[in-house]
Amino acid sequence: MATGGKKMESKKRKRDDQKPKGGKNQVLGKVARKPEKAQEKGFNKEKHVVTKVEKKEPKSAKERRLASKEMTELRKKKRKPNYNLEKELALLWEKMRCHDVSKEDRSKFVSEALRKMGGKFMEIAGSHVSARVLQTCIKYCTQEEKDKVFDALRPHFLTLARKKYAVHLVKKLLDSASKKQFEWFVSSLHGQVASLLRHSVGAAVVEHVYHLAKGSQKRSLLVEMYSTELQLFKDLTKINSARLLDIIAMLGLQKSSVLQHMTLVIQPLLEKGIVDYSIVHTAILEYLTIADKTSATDVIRQLISQIEGSAISDETEVTPNLPKKLKNKSKRLAQPLLVRMMHNRDGLKISVLCVKHGTAKDRKKIIKSMKGHVRKLALDQYGSLLLICILSIVDDTKLVNKVIMQEIKKALNDLVHDKNGRRPLLQLLHPNCSRYLSPDDLASINYTVPSIISQVDK
Repeated sequence: MATGGKKMESKKRKRDDQKPKGGKNQVLGKVARKPEKAQEKGFNKEKHVVTKVEKKEPKSAKERRLASKEMTELRKKKRKPNYNLEKELALLWEKMRCHDVSKEDRSKFVSEALRKMGGKFMEIAGSHVSARVLQTCIKYCTQEEKDKVFDALRPHFLTLARKKYAVHLVKKLLDSASKKQFEWFVSSLHGQVASLLRHSVGAAVVEHVYHLAKGSQKRSLLVEMYSTELQLFKDLTKINSARLLDIIAMLGLQKSSVLQHMTLVIQPLLEKGIVDYSIVHTAILEYLTIADKTSATDVIRQLISQIEGSAISDETEVTPNLPKKLKNKSKRLAQPLLVRMMHNRDGLKISVLCVKHGTAKDRKKIIKSMKGHVRKLALDQYGSLLLICILSIVDDTKLVNKVIMQEIKKALNDLVHDKNGRRPLLQLLHPNCSRYLSPDDLASINYTVPSIISQVDK
């Protein structure tokens, strides 16, 4: 055992003897020699000392303004890849849109701007400033240049129709498009009408196309909202009649499936408040012709709630600090839905249905939403007929006198001398007279939905 203990001690001693001489000092010596190796390789620690450069802060107001301007320019260059091009186009735009520029000079500026754009029409169309430059170029350029821009943007029209700034360019191109180009655009919308109408920006493009289109083209846009079969198969949209009942009879469609599909199309439009457009008015009226009492009543209730929710008086300043153009635009958008719907006969019919088939409480809310807009409605072709309908149906004389008659009295001089403004006054003197109202006007005032039975119809 003694011999074994000696062996163990000798092993331990050997391990201790294997430690480098100098202990910690030797290890530190190795670390201390590392900079020497680095110096041999050419890395000098003293040469790479970071020195803080003190920026000169602008003292005067002019220097601060210039410094902030430089920072803004740098941020824009990083954010916008075509910033320098947009800047050049903006300078050309200022020259070409002046009224005192000759036609030759303007055509030169337009051609130069289009040449600089090159193959970047898609990127430029989505920009706020350069999209307006391209619109001006379309306005003043030659037909060959218009065709070139149209062909370049042809694959991207549906994408541009959903963009905030490019939508105006699409409208401008449609206004100046040839017959063949416009027919192609209408055919490209096949299967996309319902989805575009649900988009707050794209709906304006569909409405613009609907106004420019002829009878057969209007029907092809409209019938896509009626059924999935009409949306999928292009040949079925070539129908002579646009009335939904005739289409169901001709094609043998199931009324229940058409009603279900139209509910899915119209419901999002009502929820989003996209009911300013004439194509939507026509679709809603056709829906009401086949809808049962419950479905028709639900649609009218939603329309009434939209009319109530959008009621803002003209007297309240919504945007007092905006420029004049933006102020007028915001004022127009702040108008009640009832006023915005009065630009076509179908919008009038929907408003008449809301008055006729609504409850007494609903009628009260509708009349209150008209406060501050009675004069404008009275001077309008279709708005005056809505006032005639209200004066004939609503029996709350106190409310009618307070909201409608008081404003009519204030604008009496203007209304008497206007062909539309005098019609509500003549209705009070001689109700529903064919001498003052045409057959179409009388039919619009007396328009009803067969499926809805109300006390007015009895």
